[in-house]
Order: sequence, then C-alpha cells, then structure tokens
Amino acid sequence: MINDIYLKQFRNYLMLEKSLSGNSVEAYLADVSKLQQYCIIAEIKGSMSDLRLQHLKDFLEYLNGLGLCARSQARIVSALKSFFRFLEIEGIIQNDPSLLLETPKIGRKLPVVLSLDEIDAMIRAIDVSKPLGHRNRAMLETLYSCGLRVSELVNLKISNCYFNEDFIRVTGKGSKERLIPISPRAKNEIGYYFTSYRNHISPAKGHEDFVFLNIRGKKLTRVMVFTIIKDLTAICGIAKTVSPHTFRHSFATHLIEGGADLRAVQEMLGHESILTTEIYTHIDREYLREAIIQFHPRS
Repeated sequence: MINDIYLKQFRNYLMLEKSLSGNSVEAYLADVSKLQQYCIIAEIKGSMSDLRLQHLKDFLEYLNGLGLCARSQARIVSALKSFFRFLEIEGIIQNDPSLLLETPKIGRKLPVVLSLDEIDAMIRAIDVSKPLGHRNRAMLETLYSCGLRVSELVNLKISNCYFNEDFIRVTGKGSKERLIPISPRAKNEIGYYFTSYRNHISPAKGHEDFVFLNIRGKKLTRVMVFTIIKDLTAICGIAKTVSPHTFRHSFATHLIEGGADLRAVQEMLGHESILTTEIYTHIDREYLREAIIQFHPRS
C-alpha cells in the first residue's frame, strides 16, 4: 500500500520544498513507516486511495494499545497529515483521509511511561547490601528489558530461561507461550541474584523451579512486586503512578520510539491483533533478538 517510491518522493518533498533538517526528515519518514508496517500487520490491501479515516483511527488505537504516549502519537499524526497532504498535492490520492483525524490531546489519560533515567534511578535506589537487593534489581531489570506482565514475572521458571541462547519463555494470557529476548544486563542481574541469595536458600516444596522467591522460599506474589515498586517510586521522588505494568509500557514505548518494527514489539508483548483474534504473523527468534539489540536502550 505505502511503497518505497512514495516514501522517497516524500523525502524529497520535505527536503526541497519544506526545507526541513535531516533529522526532521528522518523522523517524519520513520513515523510514516509505522503506518506502512501497520497496514501489513492488519492486512490492509489496495492502493493509497483505499485508505480511509477509520484505518487511521484503528492505527492510533493500535499504538495506544502498545502504550505509546500521547505526545508520540501526536507527532505521528502530524507526520501522517503532512504525508497525505503531499500525496494529494502530487495527485496520488484525491481525498485526504487524515483531514478529520484528531490529534491526541497531550493531557488525556494514557498509560504512564517512565523515562530511561527514571528507570535507572529506581534500579540504583535498590540497596544491594541487603539480602533481597539483588533479587529486586533482577526483577525490575527483567520487567523492563523483557516487557513482562507482572504475572509472567512471578511465574518465570528456571527451566524456561535459555541464557545461552539469550531467550526466556513465558506463559501469557490464555496460557499462550512466547519467547522473548533477554538483555545481557538482565541476565547479569539474575546471575548476581542467584550467586548472592537464590543459591543459598532452600525453596519451599513445589517452588523449586521459580526464579524469584521470597524469604520463605516461595514464589513472589503480584502484590509484593507492586509494593516494591511503589516504595522505590517514593524513594526516587517520581511523581507518577507507577506499577509493574508501567515498565511494560516503557519497554514498548522506548522500542517504538527507537525505531523498532511494530510487528516485533507486538510479538514480544504477546498482544493479539486489535482488529482480529488471531496472532500476528510469526516472527522468528533471531528477528526479535536483533530488534532488541538494535533498538532497546539496555542493549
């Protein structure tokens, strides 16, 4: 639908007629490319003239579902409006589908996202001289580096950690399993946790395979993870409502804003299509690993 010829012509338009800087041009093209990716994912076929306002609204809903903040969504809408205006000027389309597309209000309620500095501050605030310090560091690093749900974190098992291949296997909603690349930093923090604490306790019966254990040798509860994060938020003076899911939203937002392919992010989050109940096109493990290595701040 959006082929590379249109993008090349749009690049020339931005550079020659709009006199935008190189960075601005690349930002516009990256945002339009996200719509290009979405059209493939959602199986929207046809010519550019077949794109409708509802397609663009569904695209924004898709981005919102991934946790992309309102400011980033607004920037993408601005890029799309410029792109469709260009297509109309060139006679490629007769009607601009973005004319009535509303720009997300910056102040509207959307998922809270932490900056990389805020995430680093929370992890640094953990006192590793205490027995559970390395465990808590490993937990937060894994939440952020892998974009896990809190239920996936507390149920993570040693037998599902393939550190030699740099992947972990988690069971998400609907008992659906997926493989997620794990960053070297998260692996290191888990290693420190095992060396300093996990290898020196006796797990409770039935809890031997869980990665993260409490002082009684049992797997952590969701409430305990919420409490740990709430306390760290207060210590760091972060004026946001932060939960374990905030790390998941931050994971997705940082990848998308860094330029990662939407399909890769969708696969790593374990989301189903917003438009259908089918999983998106399968993406191989090497593709996911490359997306993490190239676009995640931890890599």
